[in-house]
Amino acid sequence: MSAVESRITELGLTLPDVVPPLAAYQPAVQSGVYVYTSGQLPMVDGKLPVTGKVGAEVTAEEAKDLARTCALNALAAVKSVAGDLDRIARVVKVVGFVASAADFTGQPGVVNGASELLGEVLGDKGVHARSAVGVAVLPLDAPVEVEIQVELTQA
Repeated sequence: MSAVESRITELGLTLPDVVPPLAAYQPAVQSGVYVYTSGQLPMVDGKLPVTGKVGAEVTAEEAKDLARTCALNALAAVKSVAGDLDRIARVVKVVGFVASAADFTGQPGVVNGASELLGEVLGDKGVHARSAVGVAVLPLDAPVEVEIQVELTQA
């Protein structure tokens, strides 16, 4: 088990299997030393634990936890192409999409769930640039979606 996966276990979490694509795309692709993940939904055992808009059917705190799940799913996608999470040199960028009620403005706090998880798991390598965007709707009526870009060490 890699050091990163050991850290995930220490946090009481489990690196999930890669979430299968919902359409015509790959969960992650590698280009040179970079891995780009597709948007990851907060799928757990093949289904969304919660659906709806943040600020309406879903609380900001629930959505923050869902963003953590998205980040964990993104790490699984990275591993599927990199082979070993210990190859992560750094997380370069995180983009979080929050399906938001019309008056909800707390997108940065929701996406903190993903950012904080990456910091807990990867330490300084998890520090990244980020965007947190409110949107009208996400696939399957998911409350949040997260994609990450990572730089790898040479194999």
